[in-house]
Amino acid sequence: MNRMQSLRYLNRLLLAEMPEYRSQAEAFPDEPAAQRRLLRSLMNLRPPLPLKEEFLAVQDRVLSAEREEKGVVEAEHLPVTAAHPQIALWQGDITRLRADAIVNAGNSALLGCFCPCHGCIDNAIHSAAGLQLREACRQLMEAQGHPEPAGQAKLTPGYNLPARYVLHTVGPIVRGQVTQKDRKALASCYCACLERAAEQGLATVAFCCISTGEFHFPNQEAAEITVNTVTGFLRTQTSIRKVILNVFKDIDAAYYRQLLGPDSPSEPGP
Repeated sequence: MNRMQSLRYLNRLLLAEMPEYRSQAEAFPDEPAAQRRLLRSLMNLRPPLPLKEEFLAVQDRVLSAEREEKGVVEAEHLPVTAAHPQIALWQGDITRLRADAIVNAGNSALLGCFCPCHGCIDNAIHSAAGLQLREACRQLMEAQGHPEPAGQAKLTPGYNLPARYVLHTVGPIVRGQVTQKDRKALASCYCACLERAAEQGLATVAFCCISTGEFHFPNQEAAEITVNTVTGFLRTQTSIRKVILNVFKDIDAAYYRQLLGPDSPSEPGP
């Protein structure tokens, strides 16, 4: 199957599972970009259901090819900052990073974003990893039996991501003024992720900007908490050799450069 045939095939299988979306799917032109957007939309909408091997085989080929087309960035090779010999700052798409683990900022359901093609980090990571990631999260949450509290962390494989693992954490939702509880919860997100990574013996971990998007934590204060928490953890005996602070927005890059020094690589935004 070529790429277009693969996209049509995957969309047919998903629409067979979710026939309620067939009328909307008909509005997507039969050309690669539109069919790829339809595929991402359907994958985002799909609830946790048993995964068919024939779907996964084709999905994995499509996602693997896209991973190589985007280009993989080696976390090991990113230069460290002037302020800390184990911290790197990188501006770009976190789903391109080949690290031992990347961090996903999710919500308390921990199943990924169900809004088609939404711009959040949760959607980006699940969309690049494939439907196996939602199923792995479902199993974790079913075993847990209750929503994920803020400030903890879960570990899953990375599937079609360059990263070996994904660390899932739920940051605090800021409503109005930032409280001390919010600050402690955000710091706990970083500590919990680093602790889970160290338990697994991982060496490189890439963090997104937890809670600064949909959860409204002020960017500058979040950056300060992040740097203080990560540097404190790295003073302990740990397997972690490098932490990558990944940013997407220029405002976050500026705050981190104030804290860590001006030298950091970046890639152009989309």
